[in-house]
Amino acid sequence: MGGLSKSLRALFTEFGFRPDKALGQNFLRDERLLPRILAAAEISPDDTIIEVGAGFGVLTRALAERARRVVAVEVDRRLIPILEHRLSDLTNVKLVHADVLSISPVALLAPESPPYYKVVANLPYYITSPTLRHFLESEQKPTRMVVMLQREVAERIIAKPGDMSLLAVSVQFYARPKIIAHISRHSFYPPPEVDSALVRLDLYETPPYDVPEPGIFFDIVRAGFGQRRKQLRNSLARGLGLTTEQVVKLLNNCGINPTHRAEDLSLDEWACLSRALVKRCRANGDPVRHSRPQ
Repeated sequence: MGGLSKSLRALFTEFGFRPDKALGQNFLRDERLLPRILAAAEISPDDTIIEVGAGFGVLTRALAERARRVVAVEVDRRLIPILEHRLSDLTNVKLVHADVLSISPVALLAPESPPYYKVVANLPYYITSPTLRHFLESEQKPTRMVVMLQREVAERIIAKPGDMSLLAVSVQFYARPKIIAHISRHSFYPPPEVDSALVRLDLYETPPYDVPEPGIFFDIVRAGFGQRRKQLRNSLARGLGLTTEQVVKLLNNCGINPTHRAEDLSLDEWACLSRALVKRCRANGDPVRHSRPQ
């Protein structure tokens, strides 16, 4: 295991552990990154932290030394006895063996249910988008998320109009994203095939976009990105079950060029379209919600 940090090599040897590729396990071996993660999270003694992917508990311990309470979630059952052993001296850590996507933040935080909490995670690449949505769209949202992501995904999240994606719109609706640092793939073992980035998401108390309701907003956004290579007048017509002429009128009402594509629009323009759609539906006595292609 040449190239591993001494501490990580010792843990692998002590517990006879091998990473499971199916779980997307890439363990942080450059412990010099821990202060950057902690600084980005800005942890106070009153904070409750949900950590996704506790691993060997290296970050868990660092979080517990600063926060009031840490809820450490780990899906790999092989790691649970290791974590119980390594964290046995900490009274403010709750260890949860679960798939984070299968349990709500409210349930994770029980029996306590603080109004504010933060999320810190080194996310497996294959569950990045679902995990972000899980917390951003939850009934009880965090105030901040500090997550290690694939660098390409991080850059997509912070994109501006012209390079937007469904993921970028979904994240930026709820939070202000910022890349804190670019991280080499060699900071992990086993090294992933691509580099990573440390990203901070500061969530809005209330999304700053004037929309009838988030569900309607995302219906029209998903319709637009459903055929992202097509012009909006065509992708929205198909996705919303309207004629091209009806869609062009909606776009014109918002000052949007009908030949633009979904990646060109700002969140304010998507919000305008959602308001225009609701206004049209109500004027015609049509149902406000529309089905969308799966």
